[in-house]
Amino acid sequence: MDEKDVESSTDGLNGGPVRAVTRGAAADGSEVQTDVPALLPFYDVDAGSHKEPPGAFPFTRGIYPDMYRRRRWTMRQYSGFGTAHETNQRFHFLLAQGQTGLSTAFDLPTQMGYDSDNPRARGEVGRVGVAIDSLADMETLLEGIPLDRVSTSMTINATASSLLLLYQLVGEKREIAPASLNGTVQNDILKEYAARGTYIYPPRPSMRLVTDLMSYATMEIPNWNTISISGYHMREAGSTAVQEVAFTLADAIAYVSAAVEAGLEVDHFAPRLSFFFNAHSNFLEEVAKFRAARQLWATIMRERFQARNSKSWLMRFHTQTAGSTLTAQQPLNNVVRVAIQALSAVLGGTQSLHTNGFDEALSLPSQEAATLALRTQQIIAGETGVPEVADPLGGSYLIEHLTDQIADQASQLIERIDEMGGAVMAIESGFMQAQIEETAYQYQRAVDRGERQVVGVNVFHQGESGPVEFIRSNPELEQAQCDRLQELRRTRDSDAVSRALWRLEESCRSGDNVMYPLKAALGCYATIGEVSDTMRRVFGTFDSREPA
Repeated sequence: MDEKDVESSTDGLNGGPVRAVTRGAAADGSEVQTDVPALLPFYDVDAGSHKEPPGAFPFTRGIYPDMYRRRRWTMRQYSGFGTAHETNQRFHFLLAQGQTGLSTAFDLPTQMGYDSDNPRARGEVGRVGVAIDSLADMETLLEGIPLDRVSTSMTINATASSLLLLYQLVGEKREIAPASLNGTVQNDILKEYAARGTYIYPPRPSMRLVTDLMSYATMEIPNWNTISISGYHMREAGSTAVQEVAFTLADAIAYVSAAVEAGLEVDHFAPRLSFFFNAHSNFLEEVAKFRAARQLWATIMRERFQARNSKSWLMRFHTQTAGSTLTAQQPLNNVVRVAIQALSAVLGGTQSLHTNGFDEALSLPSQEAATLALRTQQIIAGETGVPEVADPLGGSYLIEHLTDQIADQASQLIERIDEMGGAVMAIESGFMQAQIEETAYQYQRAVDRGERQVVGVNVFHQGESGPVEFIRSNPELEQAQCDRLQELRRTRDSDAVSRALWRLEESCRSGDNVMYPLKAALGCYATIGEVSDTMRRVFGTFDSREPA
């Protein structure tokens, strides 16, 4: 998610008029402006407790007065597979189809800080995302992408610092001003311990890397979103909607507290915080969940952290439809699931959205599936009329009740985590993990017993309608990536790399901000594995089987 995703409008503030226009693209690429139906920008809420208009504290009804009437959410399809060259081709294809932002998936070795030729990477290179070993790969990944006009989200955590710096280095090589770089790096390591597992270092040095990145980006890349605090993966692991909100906000509280303790002013960095949520299948609950999360975060920032800049109160979030709900059985049913989930995100006020491909229970999304997923968003944006009113479901008795219920229950769970000493302590004690595991277990038992229906899985069985074409991994890809990496090591300035890695290690030991020596090392083509191994020597690694 980026600054363009969350651009605010002065229209409608203090009772002023709202421009009733929509913008689209003509066949020749020019902008088309047309009148929208004669609807008010929002409708007063007579029922329920959320009577403040959209754009007013605590932002239950939306963070901007006019929401999508001025500008649609960013359509940001998640892409990454194989080599940097292959993913670059998919990026260009999706942009040509009308995608408005990039979102990058990295393979497991890149996420875990291993080079492609490391024995631990064998069999995983390019499988679940793109393989990025060095600045050379990042240059290929972004070839032909106008970085000063297209924003990029990178789903990366343990190695987030390295990937952000590689992105900045590519921009510098093109002489693009740092302030023109726009995007988001996920950089949310706490949820890795709680739900996902792609961590490297123990929680406390990992938190140092998070705050080092936040401090660096505030000074050096001012329009970059420095963290995307994620509930998505907790929901994928089995959490409830209430747990997703509570655990996400508890993690966010920990990040803000750590940044303040590191000497950062809350109103300097808080406007660049963003969030990442799941759009699951319980349609009405999901709409209410988004509203409740916004309300809680605004209150936390204003009252707990004494933020005075109103932008610090805003919960800006990206949404992805629920991968865990997709089924390999009758995969075309997933088209319907994704459309319903995407609509809940729009009705809930998301700033950017990824819609899953119908074939993702079988493989990485094919080009056909990725295109249809994008078209799903475009149909919601252009044909349903939903974006023409902010908070269209506000005032519904059920939505108002569910919003209050989720907010109350999530607040109680956050208080419980506070009593433990905060999110880091709750993770180190195993509390969050145990809560998620228990709800995942109970959900699966309900499916197995038939108490919870999954169409095509435990009800409405039928013969498959026909084969689905899906992407198969190329066994030659891994060797080609390793060959390129070895050639890079042969041709780079090895002495410069060694000196830069020594300076990085000294910085890790001294407590200085690691981003500056890390950038220097990556700039002379040190690899992701080399810089990560340097930090492993100082910080150690985390083993969930051992006491924290």
